[in-house]
Amino acid sequence: MAILDYEIGGNEVKIEGGEAIAQIPENRTLLIEKLTAEDPDNPEAVEKLSTIEDVFAHFMPNIDIEFENEAGQPVKENMKFSNVGDFSVKNMTDKSAFMNGLSQENNFYELLTKQLRSNKVLQRALEDPETKQAFVNALLQLRNELED
Repeated sequence: MAILDYEIGGNEVKIEGGEAIAQIPENRTLLIEKLTAEDPDNPEAVEKLSTIEDVFAHFMPNIDIEFENEAGQPVKENMKFSNVGDFSVKNMTDKSAFMNGLSQENNFYELLTKQLRSNKVLQRALEDPETKQAFVNALLQLRNELED
């Protein structure tokens, strides 16, 4: 009695004798992507690029990106990609001065919010309208001093 060959999902696959061709694994993906902003003038066939690093080294993909800051002014940056990992959010943020600044601001505000929510003394002070107003006034004065 032969051992049954099962595929993902538990479906039974009947073994047919005499086949010399192996099944192609189904967990393979071919990714085709336009990595530059401009279309090529003349499409070219490039040979002997055997690794993904060779492809990135040959084509040197990059793109000009325009962000908008809080004042509504455009901020232009050029993003260069040297490997597949450069497309991750973390790597793109690290390479962009504008996105890195936004990320740092976001981290600061998240930490500040967490501290404000867990500070019991501050919460009790904000429950009383008089102390709350005094706290708001102190923060406004601090902001004015920092702006000057």
